[in-house]
Amino acid sequence: MIGLAEFQTSTLLSSVSARQAYSRSCPSVSMDSQRRGSLNPSVASLLGKLEILKRKTSGEHEATCLITDSRRVVPGAIFFAINGLRTNGNHFIEEAVDRGAVGIVTEEDLGSHFPIDFFQVADARQALAEVSKLFYGQPDTQMGISGITGTNGKTTVSILTQHLMGGQESVGLLGTVRYDLGRRTLPSFKTTPESVDVYALLSEMVKGGCKEAVMEISSHGIDQKRVYGLEVDVAAFLNLTQDHIDYHESMEAYYQVKRRLFTGETGSKPDTAVINFDCAYGRRLASELSSDVDVISFGIQTDCAIRADKLVLDSDGARFELTWPDGSATVHSPLLGRYNVSNLLAALSIAYAKGFSLETLLPRIEALPGVPGRMERILAGQNYNVLVDYAHTDDALKNACGLVRDVTQGKVITVFGCGGDRDRSKRALMTRAVLEGSDLVIATSDNPRRESVEQIFADMQTACGSESEGSIQFVVDRKRAISMALDLAGPDDCVLIAGKGHETYQEFDGTVIPFDDRQVARELIELKNLSSGAK
Repeated sequence: MIGLAEFQTSTLLSSVSARQAYSRSCPSVSMDSQRRGSLNPSVASLLGKLEILKRKTSGEHEATCLITDSRRVVPGAIFFAINGLRTNGNHFIEEAVDRGAVGIVTEEDLGSHFPIDFFQVADARQALAEVSKLFYGQPDTQMGISGITGTNGKTTVSILTQHLMGGQESVGLLGTVRYDLGRRTLPSFKTTPESVDVYALLSEMVKGGCKEAVMEISSHGIDQKRVYGLEVDVAAFLNLTQDHIDYHESMEAYYQVKRRLFTGETGSKPDTAVINFDCAYGRRLASELSSDVDVISFGIQTDCAIRADKLVLDSDGARFELTWPDGSATVHSPLLGRYNVSNLLAALSIAYAKGFSLETLLPRIEALPGVPGRMERILAGQNYNVLVDYAHTDDALKNACGLVRDVTQGKVITVFGCGGDRDRSKRALMTRAVLEGSDLVIATSDNPRRESVEQIFADMQTACGSESEGSIQFVVDRKRAISMALDLAGPDDCVLIAGKGHETYQEFDGTVIPFDDRQVARELIELKNLSSGAK
């Protein structure tokens, strides 16, 4: 049985086949499937509360683990045959039986002659979430959970919230960058893991002494019921801008999925909703919530419960007057840009909803941690600025370029790309945002996946009119693109490398190769400095 970290590594380094695509869309195993220190529950006790359409049972069996990847089935496993994004888990039921599964949960009728126990359900993903919660002892009921959703800012807000509420040793975190479990930290596999991993990780947090947990909750995570039944006491809505339309098909559908986290459609309703009133979708959400959900609004120079007024932005961060229902104070944040003021307000609002006194939290703001790959400064002896950021939507790129412009006296040079096998309609929007916010642009590859870079470039070029001639270049090789941007930079300029942030890989045609913008930029700067010194 492999652990979550090993599964992450093996998945990233393997090529994509039908079986591996199934593995990625339905991540395989819980991080601690054997439930150390307790007896394994019976299959009947775990599945007894599900609404079963049809079953075949032959006696009592102990369940050793819950599995969604047939290759990782061990004796005693319950295998959940989930219909993934690219293929169907029912195709691998036979292998699960051969490997020793004692029960199959599926949406199909396997028939009375099926060799082992099976349970037909209406929704295998929902069943997985309900059974996982029981298997891991309902850890969400033993700690407070804050869930954060929105197109942009989830990672920053989750890390800021964790810091304000006590730090990673006492506050667990599940997010895009890492999983903090109290006693240890694991690399993140995905923003919102499969439900079996969510409950396994929360269980580890309880064992590690965490009383609170902060989670990033993606729209995919909501729609695929990875957080079904999870008791989130505070849910935060940050913003909604165009993204994932290839999956959700429209902004309205995207909004409706996010909305489920606040309405009880995920099987549980939060006690408090923290909502950004600077976002029109946020105001709409607040107006649509039932009266039994308390709303704490936040915004910048907006009529809301927690707000920032008299905002001043500079290269040292932001200064503003913070107002909340119980008081006010002048705040200096070391984080750059207007949108990071909004992120900080969101984190403060979540802490306030959890009962923390904002007055006692204010001293912690000066020590806010940097967030990996979010406006991360690269220092390698150069006489210009280099920032690496995760911005990969038109709104995020507009904000990122605007921030860089505010703190840069010279030119803004931006390197960015658009992902393959994703929403094509946002490529022109992203390109336009970068062109408007930069002096020079180098467009390049950013996880093209199975799509040709030429096709991606063609979609991006629809935003390039005659006025952009000479200000944008298209370079397939990302390392070369970064190198060219660094060559163009002079004193007082800033190179913004956008799109990948903390990511350490590139995806090409089913193959994943190591690539870290931060490491590549640092190595290139050092080589250029060495070459310049040699002359």
